[in-house]
Amino acid sequence: MNKVIYPGTFDPVTYGHIDVIKRATELFDFVTVTVAVNPGKKPLFTTEERVEMLKESLKDFENIAVDSFNGLVVDHAIGVGATGIIRGLRAVSDFEYEFQMALMNRKLADEITTIFLMPHEKFTYLNSTIIRNLASLHSDVGDFVPPVVQKYLKRKFK
Repeated sequence: MNKVIYPGTFDPVTYGHIDVIKRATELFDFVTVTVAVNPGKKPLFTTEERVEMLKESLKDFENIAVDSFNGLVVDHAIGVGATGIIRGLRAVSDFEYEFQMALMNRKLADEITTIFLMPHEKFTYLNSTIIRNLASLHSDVGDFVPPVVQKYLKRKFK
């Protein structure tokens, strides 16, 4: 079975993320979408909330699992039996950072391949920071995130 992971902060998950996940599920037998616990970031949502939003948002997909991890992404990939790491690229500005990470991950675990996928162009401007900012100003984010995410955002910014 050809398994990959798609790690990210997903704070919160957007339709851009889901588009990349959909593309990955069409290319690979199984995709583990995994919430990264990054001590250097201060997310709006807890790890558990992000996992729950992903599970609800992806419930119609058959060949995925959702989990979380703390540590090196390559160690997690090996732990779940994945041979690749999916990374989304929206713009050229994403490439330099992602390229450096891919090279470091290759150095740490040569058996794990990084695969770059681009979302549909209608999502290239979309990121979680923009969504959090819009939601904090009580703007409608329904075109950018699944309904479950809208509910979580409304609760956070009452």
